[in-house]
Amino acid sequence: MSFEVIQRDKNTRARLGRLKTFHGEVSTPVFMPVGTQGAVKTLSPEEVEEVGAEIILSNTYHLFLRPGQEIIKKGGGLHRFIGWNKPILTDSGGYQVFSLARLRKIEEDGIYFNSHIDGSQYFFTPEIVMEVQKALGSDIIMPLDICLGYGASYWETKEALEITLRWLKRSIDYKENSNMETQLLFGIIQGGFYRELRKEAVERMLDMELPGFALGGISVGEPKDKMYEITDYTVSLLPEEKPRYLMGVGAPEDLVIGVSMGIDMFDCVLPTRLARHGVFYTKTGRRNIKNAQYKEDFSPLEEDCDCYTCRRFTKAYIRHLFLQHETFSYRLLTIHNLRFLFRLMENIRRSIREGRLEEFKKEFLTQYLANDRENRLEKEEVWNKLLI
Repeated sequence: MSFEVIQRDKNTRARLGRLKTFHGEVSTPVFMPVGTQGAVKTLSPEEVEEVGAEIILSNTYHLFLRPGQEIIKKGGGLHRFIGWNKPILTDSGGYQVFSLARLRKIEEDGIYFNSHIDGSQYFFTPEIVMEVQKALGSDIIMPLDICLGYGASYWETKEALEITLRWLKRSIDYKENSNMETQLLFGIIQGGFYRELRKEAVERMLDMELPGFALGGISVGEPKDKMYEITDYTVSLLPEEKPRYLMGVGAPEDLVIGVSMGIDMFDCVLPTRLARHGVFYTKTGRRNIKNAQYKEDFSPLEEDCDCYTCRRFTKAYIRHLFLQHETFSYRLLTIHNLRFLFRLMENIRRSIREGRLEEFKKEFLTQYLANDRENRLEKEEVWNKLLI
């Protein structure tokens, strides 16, 4: 298992890379679809692969609650259990405990939390989270961490960072004493939106010889400009030879901007969640299939899209299905949204190879965001800065 930088962009931190895992290679920069329960919602593994996925993400918290790691282990591990033969990344569940648990209590040893399903109480320790991911057999694993929302105080954030770093050390120790040689343990960089804490996190983690770094505690309610600012700063501190993973971020504009900042890996539920609400991506922004203008629109969702949905069906048909609550419409929109992002990543990688990422970035952002009020960056000065 290794990571190799193949080519660097001359004008930004963007780079092309190759991440080798036990279940195959991944070309970076890469977007990872989220299969929370072991499935990308509404799609089969074959459909996920067909739209362009090289790696998917699953959720340790949800799989721990149901069906439980013992059942998955008996089923031959997560890959065999869900029928996916390519790489899998599993997160630690720290964010889900933060966002879903009705009650959580953080102690030095771990986190007490109540299940969002039935309220039953559980206790996560760094060792338990590693044990669960060992049973899952995922290729890239994450340590238990403490994720705070935007607006947390400096001292609250510092305390959370200290515990997160101690838990990371315990996770490393567990992995070194277990049969987990085929699994890559990334460190999660916390520190909220305080530069000095992010710097401290990176500096202390550099001594731990980790194979990769994940940026956590981002996209937790902050304005876009804050997200970009702390991402750019944190990446500037990281070593060139290790992969960088921006957790939970995956809007089209964020992919383009994040790659230019030096991010190699992304994941997000957004494309599949939007599809189930009737929203689909186009080069000129997001659109909603429920709009009356599509009632007699017999064109595809996007004219030059090569996905199954656009090759076979029209907006009018998909709108009809969606308004009748036919689940086929969710599948069709999901296929399109994921293919849109994978085509975007292909274009990003091509522009890096050809030395024109900045040109591509300006063209894409101008076209995608200019007429999209929902996605418009909050501050005009941020918009202008990103296009420089």
